[in-house]
Amino acid sequence: MKRRVVGVIPARWGAKRFPGKSLAFIGGKPLLRWVIERTCQARELDGVLVATDDERIAAVAREANVEVAMTDPDLPSGTDRIAAAIQGRPADVVINIQGDEPLIDPALIDSLARLLAEDASWDMATAASPLQSSEELANPDVVKVVRAYDGRALYFSRAPIPYQRDATSPPAPIAGSHYRHVGIYAYQRPFLERLVQEPPSALETIEKLEQLRALALGARMFVMDCATPGIGVDSPADVPRAEALLRDAGLLP
Repeated sequence: MKRRVVGVIPARWGAKRFPGKSLAFIGGKPLLRWVIERTCQARELDGVLVATDDERIAAVAREANVEVAMTDPDLPSGTDRIAAAIQGRPADVVINIQGDEPLIDPALIDSLARLLAEDASWDMATAASPLQSSEELANPDVVKVVRAYDGRALYFSRAPIPYQRDATSPPAPIAGSHYRHVGIYAYQRPFLERLVQEPPSALETIEKLEQLRALALGARMFVMDCATPGIGVDSPADVPRAEALLRDAGLLP
């Protein structure tokens, strides 16, 4: 029997740096609408759900003909929001699709969906793309990941890992060794439900990286290659950058 895969897009109103960003207009339509349309191009999803705490966001989702789950505005994270959204809904694999990624790749969603649907030995999966510059390597806002030979995540950090002991300053990323984390997650449902019941781990608290809680719990998390990190719209300054990338992709005139 085919396992049911559901894509959930968490979209809350009160983003700290950009309140209401889900409804910010990019190229003539709300940011959330771009994410929904890209997500719905994925072929491996059996359903798409927007998890939100705001009726204005819910209205945009309904206009795009996707299901909405209204969630508590006080939930601490997007992971908690998607876990709450799937309560009472059939899903074996859940994919957390960031609500601020207007260029999310449907093929990446499909690859993550197939991996977890076909191989239940992986608790989670996420993605990474090659680091491109010394600036990215040093930037604490760019999360780095190191992995084992089989693709399993070993650690995530805001620090430049793996550290180059003999590098000149500033060190440049090494092809095949330095990767930036791309924030999309696929979960086996039982592991997702366990994850949100656990308190933050010590490493998570230090680095402010929620995925470290999963590793502290012993998760087998696959890190899939993707060509580019896309763009997350975190502030109003990111809107023109997103529009330029959408034009480059042929999605805007």
